[in-house]
Amino acid sequence: MPIANYGTRKIFFTHRIDDKLKHAYLTVDFHEGVILKSPAIDDEKAKALVCKKGRWIIEKINLVERIPKGPVSTGSRLLYLGRRYYAQVIRDESIGKAVVGFNHSKFIIQVNPELPDCNDVIDNALEAFFREKAMIKIKPRIKKWSKICDLCPNDIKFRKLNKRWGSCTAKNEIIINIDVVKLPFALIDYIVVHELIHIRYKDHSRQFYRELKKYFSDWEKLDDKLCGMKL
Repeated sequence: MPIANYGTRKIFFTHRIDDKLKHAYLTVDFHEGVILKSPAIDDEKAKALVCKKGRWIIEKINLVERIPKGPVSTGSRLLYLGRRYYAQVIRDESIGKAVVGFNHSKFIIQVNPELPDCNDVIDNALEAFFREKAMIKIKPRIKKWSKICDLCPNDIKFRKLNKRWGSCTAKNEIIINIDVVKLPFALIDYIVVHELIHIRYKDHSRQFYRELKKYFSDWEKLDDKLCGMKL
């Protein structure tokens, strides 16, 4: 794996050659780390491109490192509404599968230890928890911003999405990733308005971003914060 030296910091990155590309692109991914995609260039130029964006890359690495990973156990930190909360896992044979509780200071997860797939059971219980909270916390914000933007979706749905925070269908249905409820409200509102504007503009045209800027003059900073956050 190539290494770019940015000051005293070593940046490990993956270089992917694609001759169809006209320009180089950098991404920071939770699972794959720093990725440089470019047409054919030599190693030194690749390292120079990474160094040029060194500050931005380190900020993204620090952000991605905040994302919880691995099986949930006592001591894990779970993201919810922009904050990380301590998780306590209690093994209780009287519990059918798993029950998730939240008291505004920590998550309390009760699970039957006799189950052969405890980790999967806990993950499923947490997904159900975040789905319910997404509907409770985000649906009113969609309705609020719908009035502000004068853009009314035909339906609002919450799903577990792998690669998107949200989407707007051809039928003007707004779909929100349930993991959005893990973000702070500033980013939740940005995602909501972003998808609402797609009711009017289906692509990311100049008109789309001109409309977005009416409500979020700092939309580029907000979009940058979301970059690389794969929950």
